[in-house]
Amino acid sequence: MKFQFRLAYYLFGLLLGGVFVVWFLKAKADDKGVEFCYMPNCRVLKDLRSKSLEIDSVARQALDAKWVTLEDVKMSLQYGDVDFGKSNEPYRKGKIYVIEGKTSKNEDITITMVNYTNKVLLEKIEKK
Repeated sequence: MKFQFRLAYYLFGLLLGGVFVVWFLKAKADDKGVEFCYMPNCRVLKDLRSKSLEIDSVARQALDAKWVTLEDVKMSLQYGDVDFGKSNEPYRKGKIYVIEGKTSKNEDITITMVNYTNKVLLEKIEKK
């Protein structure tokens, strides 16, 4: 068989396999609760969202000041960016994570959280 025909068969099979994989993954993604998180930022935020949240007194003062809400923190945990230069370091029997996000008024905020095995402690919220 000539090289042209072998290449055509190979590319056709590769195309069919690619279409099947995309169709299969799309069907899985349409199911409720299925989320594909393979990048480090996405995995950390998903882990922080999955645990129960406790609020420290410093963070409670920021929330009571009304310039930031708990909904802003939740949106930052969904769409924020983890600063890995300051994060993933041992801290009080957990690991500290610094997340950069935005409020509903589009102000930049920095959220510091401590990730324990069974809970997450919201330590402080700062304006940038």
